[in-house]
Amino acid sequence: MTCLGQFMVLLDNTIVGAALPDMQHRLHTQLTGLQWIVDAYVLLVAMLLLSGGIFADRFGRKRVYLTGVAVFTVASVLCSLAPSVGWLIAGRVLQGIGAAALSPASLALLAAAHPVPQERVKAIGLWAGFSGIGLAAGPVAGGVLTEAFGWPAIFLVNVPIGVVLLLMGLRHLGESRNPNAPAIDVPGTVLSVLAVGALTYGLIEGGARGWTSPVILCSFAAAVILLAAFVTVEGRRPAPMLPLRLFRRRLFTVSNTAMAVVGFALMGSTFFFSQFFVYVQGSSILRAGLQTLPVSLAMVVVSPYAGRLAARHGFRSVVTVGLALAGLGLLALGLVQADTGYGNVWWRLAVVGMGFALTLSPLTGAAIQAVSAQEGGLASGISGTTRQIGAVLGVAVLGAVVRARQSGGASFESGLNSAFVAAGAVTVATAVFTGLWLADSQPAERSAAPRRSTGPDTVATSNNASPPSR
Repeated sequence: MTCLGQFMVLLDNTIVGAALPDMQHRLHTQLTGLQWIVDAYVLLVAMLLLSGGIFADRFGRKRVYLTGVAVFTVASVLCSLAPSVGWLIAGRVLQGIGAAALSPASLALLAAAHPVPQERVKAIGLWAGFSGIGLAAGPVAGGVLTEAFGWPAIFLVNVPIGVVLLLMGLRHLGESRNPNAPAIDVPGTVLSVLAVGALTYGLIEGGARGWTSPVILCSFAAAVILLAAFVTVEGRRPAPMLPLRLFRRRLFTVSNTAMAVVGFALMGSTFFFSQFFVYVQGSSILRAGLQTLPVSLAMVVVSPYAGRLAARHGFRSVVTVGLALAGLGLLALGLVQADTGYGNVWWRLAVVGMGFALTLSPLTGAAIQAVSAQEGGLASGISGTTRQIGAVLGVAVLGAVVRARQSGGASFESGLNSAFVAAGAVTVATAVFTGLWLADSQPAERSAAPRRSTGPDTVATSNNASPPSR
């Protein structure tokens, strides 16, 4: 049941990308509108994910999970009925709030229901498997539904799933909570949402309004001020949502920096995949959904082996190779033209998927190993949050690259090539950075603190149940 909820969230992550060309046509919006449709959701997930996990621990995981399902389902209906881009963006914001509650609570419920470690490992494996299925099914389902019924259908598909989850959850799920969960950091949460939101606004709207316009300059200034306030508040709170002391550890800082770049390049590039196939190569929406599938399939196939490879060869080796592969794949995509046959395109997408699949699990493992056993769940949640923040900025920045190229007289195809090259260059540079600075260590037992038994409350503090960047 909790696996099905995560499947719904992950399906929504990738299903939207296939429908973006149809949204642009039917809603009469430009690239800026498409960026907000995606980033409105990812921004709320990124900023509320850590608080969502703590909220579930304090007030009941079943209650928060079912509330998240209800909010996500209602928001899906609102999205499908949206008469304009503004209403659709509002629905996406509500979807993000629901997902931020649903996703961490689903994993917490799963852990609490399986107190035996061996059973919990199998259950979490099943949960991850449903996540992978949702991720891979999204492009195909999005293409089929959009081609047959139009973009609203991609949101309506969530409604029957949500109704089933609510009816079954009320009857069969047991309640659990962690009485020792920390208080929710309301000031930190609000400041983080406002800071990243102001930065995202400036990056997305700057191309349309002008980078030197007063409103854009004010948004960037506000982002700096709000970020400074966030750092100040977090440094003084006894139980901050983001303990800044963790970033004094090189392994933690480097792994999270690399994770942000993964979110940036993966989300920023996949945002344009369907648009490339539809607008540049003339594919139908259904065919474009199928053509983007190698990325998702490669990630689903390779991801289960990434942790094992890191255990054998060390974090640094696997992450460096993964980032290098992903970066080279994106650079190769930057050379694709309108007349390039798909036989010379699919393998580039697969290389990108394989590369990023090799990085996600080891980077999370490196962040967890950098802290004590008691802080493993927090480190995992921060790792997922940094990936989502990178995803928000990826859509905004690479969209600005495309828009800047077009404003200079270049074609949309040339703008997309520039965006892929920029994403690839950043990823390759990060591969070099991690190769030099990431500690070359295996995910062994921590010696910094005695290992605590992994009870339901211990595992449930992990917020790494975040939806991956779309």
